[in-house]
Amino acid sequence: MITEIYADYFDNLIKGNRSACLQTVKELLDDGIDIKTLYLDLFQGTLYEVGELWEGNRISVASEHLATSITESAMGMVQPLIFSRDRCGKKSVVACAANEFHQVGGKMVADILELHGWDGYFLGANTPIADLLAMVREKHPDLVCLSLSIYSNLPQLIKTIEALQEEFPQIEIRVGGQAFRWGGREAVEQYPGVRLFPTLDDLEQYLMG
Repeated sequence: MITEIYADYFDNLIKGNRSACLQTVKELLDDGIDIKTLYLDLFQGTLYEVGELWEGNRISVASEHLATSITESAMGMVQPLIFSRDRCGKKSVVACAANEFHQVGGKMVADILELHGWDGYFLGANTPIADLLAMVREKHPDLVCLSLSIYSNLPQLIKTIEALQEEFPQIEIRVGGQAFRWGGREAVEQYPGVRLFPTLDDLEQYLMG
């Protein structure tokens, strides 16, 4: 299903044709597409390509931002389906590290958790450590997920992990994001209770295990 429409959707995404992209997503949802498939094969796949074009100076920052905005709008169309699922009694806090302004990956993680019945608290981009700690203190989550897209922000992510573990030594932490294409697994997994999930599939396997 995705293979048949991918090229046209990507072309509209790059051109900033919001209405065409949203119409495609509506038709996929009407046809009963699996939400994880939609997220992985269409949203994630196209945004990875957009990122590669931006990194290669083949599209502007404005075009990259517009594609991200359209994707976030499309993800909003999925919310009624996600929140209609039965709750499992578990809670998660999902955030992007401080100085990290790419939040779509983190939002996808939060949505997959909600899809599996978790009550999620998505804090968005550039979450200060103090504010993250305050939210964890308030919500008492079963899991904290941290998203990182830019590898140079890895030291900030490490600071966040250390701050969380200092106050909440037993807390489970999962990290992921495009930044880890360039390394960093050993840096984060040296901390007990911290694991890297390279893909949304890894996260779902954890949730189903």
